[in-house]
Amino acid sequence: QVTLVQSGGGLVQAGGSLKLSCSASGRVQDISNMGWYRQSPGKRRELVAMISTDATTSYADAVKGRFTISRYDATVYLQMDNLQSEDTGVYYCKADWIGYPFWGQGTQVTVSS
Repeated sequence: QVTLVQSGGGLVQAGGSLKLSCSASGRVQDISNMGWYRQSPGKRRELVAMISTDATTSYADAVKGRFTISRYDATVYLQMDNLQSEDTGVYYCKADWIGYPFWGQGTQVTVSS
């Protein structure tokens, strides 16, 4: 199995930028897709962006053109630009490991208007 450790996040003004990182350890060679999800207050957890082993990416409509997901070895990044108040929430990274989902510990992103 794998363990995911997240870093980054915090408080930023609207229009600002943040970068999240998520490093996997363990049997990382068996990880396929990696991605970022977020859970905003009063809402369900939703997919933000995903990247496959061949670097194919997909994004939620709400973040297209503002967020960029990337991956290097067993670390996945989320560059978030032009942040808006609706981006506030707890962000979780996820790794698919032989069909099983593994999650990071979550990190708070707060965008002040």
